[in-house]
Amino acid sequence: MALKPGRKLQPSRSRRPQIFKNPKAAFALALIFMDALLVALIIAYVPYTKIDWDAYMSQVTGFLGGERDYTNLKGDTGPLVYPAGFLYIYSAIRFITGGEVYPAQILFGILYIINLSIVIFIYVKTEVLPWWALILLSLSKRVHSIFVLRLFNDCFAMTLLHAALATILYQKWHLGLILILFRLCIYLLCAEFDINNRYVTIYMCVCIWAVSIKMNVLLYAPPLLLLMLKAMNIYGVISALACAALVQILAGLPFLVSHPIAYISRAFNLGRVFIHFWSVNFKFIPEPVFVSKQFAISLLIAHLGLLATFAHYKWCRHEGGLFKFLHSKVTSALSSSSSSGLKILKEEHIMTTLFAGNFIGIVCARSLHYQFYSWCGVLLECLSFKQLFICSSSLSPFTYTMGPMVCSI
Repeated sequence: MALKPGRKLQPSRSRRPQIFKNPKAAFALALIFMDALLVALIIAYVPYTKIDWDAYMSQVTGFLGGERDYTNLKGDTGPLVYPAGFLYIYSAIRFITGGEVYPAQILFGILYIINLSIVIFIYVKTEVLPWWALILLSLSKRVHSIFVLRLFNDCFAMTLLHAALATILYQKWHLGLILILFRLCIYLLCAEFDINNRYVTIYMCVCIWAVSIKMNVLLYAPPLLLLMLKAMNIYGVISALACAALVQILAGLPFLVSHPIAYISRAFNLGRVFIHFWSVNFKFIPEPVFVSKQFAISLLIAHLGLLATFAHYKWCRHEGGLFKFLHSKVTSALSSSSSSGLKILKEEHIMTTLFAGNFIGIVCARSLHYQFYSWCGVLLECLSFKQLFICSSSLSPFTYTMGPMVCSI
Protein backbone atom coordinates (compact mmCIF):
# COMPACT_ATOMS: atom_id res chain seq x y z
CA MET A 1 0.00 0.00 0.00
CA ALA A 2 1.44 3.37 -1.02
CA LEU A 3 2.12 6.04 1.52
CA LYS A 4 0.22 9.31 1.39
CA PRO A 5 2.18 12.16 -0.26
CA GLY A 6 4.11 14.34 2.14
CA ARG A 7 4.00 11.86 5.00
CA LYS A 8 7.38 10.88 6.37
CA LEU A 9 8.27 7.63 8.02
CA GLN A 10 9.09 8.04 11.69
CA PRO A 11 12.27 6.33 12.81
CA SER A 12 11.48 3.38 15.06
CA ARG A 13 12.50 3.75 18.64
CA SER A 14 14.83 1.21 20.10
CA ARG A 15 13.02 -1.28 22.29
CA ARG A 16 16.17 -2.27 24.14
CA PRO A 17 15.95 -1.65 27.88
CA GLN A 18 17.94 1.36 29.02
CA ILE A 19 20.21 -0.90 31.06
CA PHE A 20 21.65 -2.50 27.90
CA LYS A 21 22.67 0.92 26.57
CA ASN A 22 25.06 1.26 29.50
CA PRO A 23 28.67 0.79 28.32
CA LYS A 24 29.27 -1.49 31.33
CA ALA A 25 26.68 -3.98 30.07
CA ALA A 26 29.01 -5.70 27.58
CA PHE A 27 31.69 -6.19 30.22
CA ALA A 28 29.07 -7.43 32.69
CA LEU A 29 27.76 -10.03 30.21
CA ALA A 30 31.30 -11.22 29.49
CA LEU A 31 31.97 -11.48 33.22
CA ILE A 32 28.83 -13.56 33.77
CA PHE A 33 29.80 -15.88 30.90
CA MET A 34 33.33 -16.38 32.25
CA ASP A 35 32.01 -17.04 35.75
CA ALA A 36 29.57 -19.60 34.35
CA LEU A 37 32.54 -21.46 32.85
CA LEU A 38 34.33 -21.27 36.20
CA VAL A 39 31.29 -22.69 37.99
CA ALA A 40 31.17 -25.58 35.51
CA LEU A 41 34.85 -26.33 36.15
CA ILE A 42 34.33 -26.23 39.92
CA ILE A 43 31.45 -28.69 39.73
CA ALA A 44 33.43 -30.99 37.43
CA TYR A 45 36.76 -31.04 39.27
CA VAL A 46 36.38 -29.84 42.88
CA PRO A 47 35.05 -32.43 45.37
CA TYR A 48 31.69 -31.75 46.98
CA THR A 49 31.86 -30.88 50.70
CA LYS A 50 29.40 -32.84 52.83
CA ILE A 51 27.97 -30.57 55.52
CA ASP A 52 24.20 -30.00 55.61
CA TRP A 53 22.84 -31.62 52.44
CA ASP A 54 22.01 -34.98 54.05
CA ALA A 55 20.33 -33.19 56.97
CA TYR A 56 18.29 -31.08 54.55
CA MET A 57 17.14 -34.18 52.69
CA SER A 58 16.23 -35.96 55.94
CA GLN A 59 14.12 -33.01 57.06
CA VAL A 60 12.43 -32.78 53.66
CA THR A 61 11.74 -36.52 53.67
CA GLY A 62 9.86 -36.15 56.94
CA PHE A 63 7.85 -33.25 55.56
CA LEU A 64 6.98 -35.08 52.34
CA GLY A 65 6.02 -38.10 54.43
CA GLY A 66 3.25 -36.06 56.06
CA GLU A 67 4.99 -34.88 59.24
CA ARG A 68 3.78 -31.41 60.28
CA ASP A 69 5.19 -31.27 63.81
CA TYR A 70 8.41 -29.24 63.67
CA THR A 71 9.79 -31.00 66.74
CA ASN A 72 9.87 -34.26 64.75
CA LEU A 73 11.64 -32.86 61.68
CA LYS A 74 15.31 -33.60 62.26
CA GLY A 75 18.50 -34.35 60.39
CA ASP A 76 22.08 -35.45 60.99
CA THR A 77 23.06 -31.99 62.23
CA GLY A 78 20.08 -31.50 64.53
CA PRO A 79 16.45 -30.35 64.49
CA LEU A 80 14.94 -28.19 61.77
CA VAL A 81 15.26 -24.50 62.70
CA TYR A 82 14.31 -22.85 59.38
CA PRO A 83 10.86 -21.54 58.42
CA ALA A 84 8.51 -23.32 56.03
CA GLY A 85 9.86 -21.73 52.85
CA PHE A 86 13.00 -23.80 53.33
CA LEU A 87 10.99 -27.03 53.19
CA TYR A 88 9.14 -25.98 50.04
CA ILE A 89 12.33 -25.00 48.23
CA TYR A 90 14.25 -28.14 49.15
CA SER A 91 11.24 -30.36 48.49
CA ALA A 92 11.25 -29.01 44.94
CA ILE A 93 15.01 -29.60 44.72
CA ARG A 94 14.55 -33.19 45.92
CA PHE A 95 11.84 -33.72 43.32
CA ILE A 96 14.06 -32.36 40.53
CA THR A 97 17.31 -34.04 41.57
CA GLY A 98 16.05 -37.18 43.30
CA GLY A 99 18.14 -36.16 46.32
CA GLU A 100 21.39 -36.72 44.40
CA VAL A 101 24.25 -34.29 44.96
CA TYR A 102 25.58 -33.87 41.40
CA PRO A 103 22.33 -32.69 39.76
CA ALA A 104 21.76 -30.47 42.81
CA GLN A 105 25.17 -28.90 42.22
CA ILE A 106 24.19 -28.09 38.65
CA LEU A 107 20.96 -26.52 39.94
CA PHE A 108 22.86 -24.45 42.50
CA GLY A 109 25.37 -23.46 39.82
CA ILE A 110 22.50 -22.03 37.78
CA LEU A 111 21.23 -20.29 40.92
CA TYR A 112 24.69 -18.79 41.46
CA ILE A 113 24.70 -17.33 37.94
CA ILE A 114 21.19 -15.95 38.45
CA ASN A 115 22.26 -14.35 41.73
CA LEU A 116 25.44 -12.93 40.17
CA SER A 117 23.45 -11.55 37.24
CA ILE A 118 21.00 -9.82 39.58
CA VAL A 119 23.81 -8.35 41.67
CA ILE A 120 25.69 -7.10 38.61
CA PHE A 121 22.44 -5.64 37.30
CA ILE A 122 22.04 -3.74 40.58
CA TYR A 123 25.57 -2.34 40.39
CA VAL A 124 25.27 -1.40 36.71
CA LYS A 125 21.89 0.23 37.36
CA THR A 126 23.13 2.31 40.30
CA GLU A 127 26.62 2.95 38.84
CA VAL A 128 28.21 2.79 42.27
CA LEU A 129 31.25 0.89 40.97
CA PRO A 130 33.59 1.64 38.07
CA TRP A 131 33.43 -0.98 35.31
CA TRP A 132 36.65 -2.72 36.31
CA ALA A 133 35.44 -3.21 39.91
CA LEU A 134 32.58 -5.45 38.78
CA ILE A 135 35.07 -8.29 38.57
CA LEU A 136 35.35 -8.18 42.38
CA LEU A 137 31.84 -9.61 42.52
CA SER A 138 32.95 -12.92 41.01
CA LEU A 139 36.33 -13.43 42.72
CA SER A 140 35.15 -14.93 46.00
CA LYS A 141 36.27 -18.52 46.45
CA ARG A 142 34.05 -18.81 49.52
CA VAL A 143 30.84 -17.71 47.76
CA HIS A 144 31.45 -20.18 44.92
CA SER A 145 31.91 -22.89 47.55
CA ILE A 146 28.73 -21.92 49.44
CA PHE A 147 26.65 -22.26 46.29
CA VAL A 148 28.02 -25.24 44.35
CA LEU A 149 30.02 -27.23 46.93
CA ARG A 150 27.98 -26.76 50.12
CA LEU A 151 24.42 -26.27 48.74
CA PHE A 152 23.37 -24.08 51.66
CA ASN A 153 19.88 -22.61 51.98
CA ASP A 154 21.42 -19.13 52.28
CA CYS A 155 21.80 -19.23 48.50
CA PHE A 156 18.06 -19.10 47.85
CA ALA A 157 17.38 -16.59 50.62
CA MET A 158 19.96 -14.11 49.34
CA THR A 159 19.05 -14.58 45.67
CA LEU A 160 15.45 -13.66 46.50
CA LEU A 161 16.65 -10.73 48.57
CA HIS A 162 18.82 -9.40 45.75
CA ALA A 163 15.93 -9.87 43.31
CA ALA A 164 13.74 -7.82 45.63
CA LEU A 165 16.34 -5.06 45.76
CA ALA A 166 16.53 -5.03 41.96
CA THR A 167 12.74 -4.68 41.81
CA ILE A 168 12.60 -1.60 44.01
CA LEU A 169 15.53 0.00 42.17
CA TYR A 170 13.77 -0.53 38.83
CA GLN A 171 10.38 0.74 39.94
CA LYS A 172 8.58 -0.29 36.76
CA TRP A 173 10.17 -3.70 36.41
CA HIS A 174 8.57 -7.05 37.32
CA LEU A 175 10.30 -10.04 38.82
CA GLY A 176 8.28 -12.41 36.65
CA LEU A 177 7.97 -15.94 37.93
CA ILE A 178 9.46 -15.15 41.33
CA LEU A 179 6.57 -12.82 42.08
CA ILE A 180 3.74 -14.88 40.62
CA LEU A 181 3.00 -16.35 44.06
CA PHE A 182 2.36 -12.88 45.44
CA ARG A 183 0.50 -11.09 42.63
CA LEU A 184 -3.00 -11.88 43.87
CA CYS A 185 -2.51 -10.80 47.48
CA ILE A 186 -0.59 -7.71 46.39
CA TYR A 187 -3.44 -6.72 44.08
CA LEU A 188 -6.11 -7.25 46.72
CA LEU A 189 -4.27 -5.36 49.45
CA CYS A 190 -2.93 -2.49 47.36
CA ALA A 191 -5.66 -1.81 44.83
CA GLU A 192 -6.49 1.52 46.44
CA PHE A 193 -2.94 2.87 46.19
CA ASP A 194 -0.95 4.31 43.35
CA ILE A 195 0.54 1.64 41.05
CA ASN A 196 4.10 2.48 42.09
CA ASN A 197 3.26 1.66 45.71
CA ARG A 198 2.77 -1.93 44.58
CA TYR A 199 6.43 -2.20 43.69
CA VAL A 200 7.39 -1.22 47.23
CA THR A 201 4.97 -3.88 48.47
CA ILE A 202 6.43 -6.40 46.01
CA TYR A 203 9.86 -5.74 47.52
CA MET A 204 8.48 -6.30 51.00
CA CYS A 205 6.74 -9.54 49.98
CA VAL A 206 9.82 -11.01 48.32
CA CYS A 207 11.87 -10.07 51.39
CA ILE A 208 9.33 -11.88 53.57
CA TRP A 209 9.51 -14.92 51.26
CA ALA A 210 13.28 -14.82 51.68
CA VAL A 211 12.76 -14.64 55.46
CA SER A 212 10.59 -17.77 55.18
CA ILE A 213 13.72 -19.59 53.95
CA LYS A 214 16.21 -18.18 56.45
CA MET A 215 15.80 -15.48 59.08
CA ASN A 216 19.10 -13.68 58.53
CA VAL A 217 17.21 -11.60 55.95
CA LEU A 218 15.62 -9.84 58.95
CA LEU A 219 18.85 -7.83 59.22
CA TYR A 220 17.48 -5.83 56.29
CA ALA A 221 14.21 -5.08 58.13
CA PRO A 222 15.18 -1.82 59.94
CA PRO A 223 16.58 0.03 56.89
CA LEU A 224 13.78 -1.39 54.73
CA LEU A 225 11.14 -0.02 57.11
CA LEU A 226 12.81 3.39 57.07
CA LEU A 227 12.86 3.44 53.25
CA MET A 228 9.21 2.42 53.12
CA LEU A 229 8.31 5.28 55.47
CA LYS A 230 10.21 7.62 53.16
CA ALA A 231 8.57 6.32 49.99
CA MET A 232 5.00 5.84 51.23
CA ASN A 233 2.61 7.30 53.75
CA ILE A 234 1.94 5.39 56.97
CA TYR A 235 -1.21 3.78 55.59
CA GLY A 236 0.72 2.47 52.62
CA VAL A 237 3.36 1.05 54.94
CA ILE A 238 0.71 -0.65 57.06
CA SER A 239 -0.82 -2.16 53.93
CA ALA A 240 2.57 -3.46 52.77
CA LEU A 241 3.28 -4.94 56.21
CA ALA A 242 -0.13 -6.61 56.24
CA CYS A 243 0.57 -8.13 52.84
CA ALA A 244 3.98 -9.33 54.03
CA ALA A 245 2.43 -10.88 57.15
CA LEU A 246 -0.14 -12.64 54.97
CA VAL A 247 2.62 -14.14 52.81
CA GLN A 248 4.41 -15.43 55.91
CA ILE A 249 1.20 -16.88 57.37
CA LEU A 250 0.33 -18.60 54.10
CA ALA A 251 3.84 -20.08 53.90
CA GLY A 252 3.55 -21.61 57.36
CA LEU A 253 -0.15 -22.45 57.23
CA PRO A 254 0.20 -26.29 57.10
CA PHE A 255 2.23 -26.15 60.32
CA LEU A 256 0.28 -23.35 62.02
CA VAL A 257 -2.97 -25.27 61.63
CA SER A 258 -1.67 -28.53 63.11
CA HIS A 259 1.20 -27.63 65.49
CA PRO A 260 1.45 -23.82 65.80
CA ILE A 261 3.56 -23.64 68.97
CA ALA A 262 6.13 -26.13 67.67
CA TYR A 263 6.43 -24.25 64.36
CA ILE A 264 6.79 -20.77 65.85
CA SER A 265 9.17 -21.85 68.62
CA ARG A 266 11.48 -23.74 66.22
CA ALA A 267 11.34 -21.69 63.02
CA PHE A 268 11.41 -18.26 64.68
CA ASN A 269 13.45 -18.90 67.81
CA LEU A 270 15.14 -15.54 68.39
CA GLY A 271 16.51 -16.64 71.76
CA ARG A 272 18.48 -19.62 70.48
CA VAL A 273 21.98 -19.94 71.99
CA PHE A 274 24.59 -20.62 69.32
CA ILE A 275 27.62 -22.87 69.66
CA HIS A 276 30.81 -20.89 70.26
CA PHE A 277 32.99 -23.42 68.44
CA TRP A 278 31.25 -22.92 65.07
CA SER A 279 31.09 -19.15 65.15
CA VAL A 280 33.53 -17.07 63.11
CA ASN A 281 32.45 -13.85 64.83
CA PHE A 282 33.67 -12.78 68.28
CA LYS A 283 35.91 -15.82 68.44
CA PHE A 284 38.16 -13.97 70.88
CA ILE A 285 35.33 -13.80 73.46
CA PRO A 286 35.51 -16.59 76.10
CA GLU A 287 32.73 -19.13 75.70
CA PRO A 288 31.00 -18.42 79.07
CA VAL A 289 30.72 -14.75 78.09
CA PHE A 290 29.77 -15.57 74.50
CA VAL A 291 26.70 -17.63 75.49
CA SER A 292 25.59 -15.30 78.28
CA LYS A 293 22.42 -13.19 78.09
CA GLN A 294 24.38 -10.11 79.12
CA PHE A 295 26.58 -10.35 76.03
CA ALA A 296 23.55 -10.89 73.79
CA ILE A 297 21.81 -7.85 75.28
CA SER A 298 24.92 -5.70 74.90
CA LEU A 299 25.16 -6.63 71.21
CA LEU A 300 21.47 -5.85 70.73
CA ILE A 301 21.96 -2.42 72.33
CA ALA A 302 24.99 -1.80 70.11
CA HIS A 303 23.00 -2.89 67.05
CA LEU A 304 20.08 -0.59 67.82
CA GLY A 305 22.41 2.26 68.74
CA LEU A 306 24.33 2.03 65.47
CA LEU A 307 21.11 1.83 63.46
CA ALA A 308 19.70 4.89 65.22
CA THR A 309 22.95 6.80 64.71
CA PHE A 310 23.09 6.05 61.00
CA ALA A 311 19.38 6.75 60.58
CA HIS A 312 19.67 10.13 62.31
CA TYR A 313 22.93 11.42 60.88
CA LYS A 314 23.16 9.61 57.54
CA TRP A 315 19.94 8.19 56.15
CA CYS A 316 17.61 11.00 57.31
CA ARG A 317 20.11 13.84 57.05
CA HIS A 318 18.13 15.68 54.36
CA GLU A 319 14.93 15.37 56.40
CA GLY A 320 16.53 17.06 59.41
CA GLY A 321 17.30 13.89 61.35
CA LEU A 322 15.42 10.77 62.38
CA PHE A 323 13.18 12.33 65.02
CA LYS A 324 12.10 15.24 62.84
CA PHE A 325 11.38 12.81 60.00
CA LEU A 326 9.23 10.54 62.20
CA HIS A 327 7.40 13.56 63.63
CA SER A 328 6.58 14.78 60.13
CA LYS A 329 5.25 11.33 59.13
CA VAL A 330 3.00 11.12 62.20
CA THR A 331 1.77 14.67 61.68
CA SER A 332 1.07 13.92 58.03
CA ALA A 333 -0.86 10.77 58.96
CA LEU A 334 -3.03 12.68 61.43
CA SER A 335 -3.66 15.44 58.93
CA SER A 336 -6.74 15.16 56.72
CA SER A 337 -4.66 16.40 53.78
CA SER A 338 -2.28 13.44 53.88
CA SER A 339 -1.22 12.41 50.37
CA SER A 340 -1.28 8.77 49.26
CA GLY A 341 1.28 9.29 46.51
CA LEU A 342 4.68 7.65 46.26
CA LYS A 343 7.94 9.51 46.70
CA ILE A 344 10.56 8.23 44.29
CA LEU A 345 13.80 7.59 46.17
CA LYS A 346 17.21 7.73 44.56
CA GLU A 347 18.48 4.30 43.58
CA GLU A 348 21.86 4.92 45.19
CA HIS A 349 20.21 5.92 48.48
CA ILE A 350 18.10 2.74 48.52
CA MET A 351 21.11 0.54 47.84
CA THR A 352 23.51 2.09 50.34
CA THR A 353 20.89 2.30 53.10
CA LEU A 354 19.95 -1.38 52.81
CA PHE A 355 23.55 -2.55 52.49
CA ALA A 356 24.77 -0.41 55.39
CA GLY A 357 21.92 -1.58 57.63
CA ASN A 358 22.72 -5.21 56.82
CA PHE A 359 26.41 -4.66 57.47
CA ILE A 360 25.66 -3.20 60.90
CA GLY A 361 23.58 -6.28 61.70
CA ILE A 362 26.37 -8.61 60.60
CA VAL A 363 28.98 -6.82 62.70
CA CYS A 364 26.75 -7.02 65.78
CA ALA A 365 25.68 -10.64 65.25
CA ARG A 366 26.78 -12.85 68.11
CA SER A 367 27.31 -15.91 65.94
CA LEU A 368 28.17 -16.11 62.25
CA HIS A 369 28.97 -19.21 60.26
CA TYR A 370 30.93 -19.27 57.02
CA GLN A 371 27.69 -18.96 55.05
CA PHE A 372 27.64 -15.29 56.05
CA TYR A 373 29.95 -14.52 53.13
CA SER A 374 26.88 -14.91 50.91
CA TRP A 375 25.13 -12.27 53.03
CA CYS A 376 27.82 -9.63 52.78
CA GLY A 377 29.94 -10.60 49.79
CA VAL A 378 28.08 -8.27 47.44
CA LEU A 379 27.68 -5.28 49.75
CA LEU A 380 31.31 -4.69 50.70
CA GLU A 381 32.19 -3.30 47.27
CA CYS A 382 29.36 -0.78 47.52
CA LEU A 383 30.21 0.31 51.05
CA SER A 384 33.91 0.50 50.27
CA PHE A 385 33.45 2.75 47.26
CA LYS A 386 30.83 4.86 49.01
CA GLN A 387 33.16 5.41 51.99
CA LEU A 388 30.55 4.65 54.61
CA PHE A 389 32.79 2.87 57.10
CA ILE A 390 36.18 3.21 58.71
CA CYS A 391 37.99 -0.07 59.21
CA SER A 392 38.37 -1.08 62.85
CA SER A 393 39.62 -4.52 63.79
CA SER A 394 38.39 -3.96 67.34
CA LEU A 395 34.72 -4.24 66.35
CA SER A 396 34.76 -7.96 65.60
CA PRO A 397 36.73 -10.62 63.76
CA PHE A 398 34.47 -9.85 60.79
CA THR A 399 35.92 -6.39 60.31
CA TYR A 400 39.40 -7.77 60.89
CA THR A 401 38.89 -10.38 58.20
CA MET A 402 37.25 -8.03 55.73
CA GLY A 403 39.24 -4.97 56.72
CA PRO A 404 41.50 -4.67 53.65
CA MET A 405 38.51 -4.40 51.32
CA VAL A 406 36.57 -2.02 53.56
CA CYS A 407 39.68 0.09 54.08
CA SER A 408 40.09 0.66 50.37
CA ILE A 409 38.25 3.94 50.90
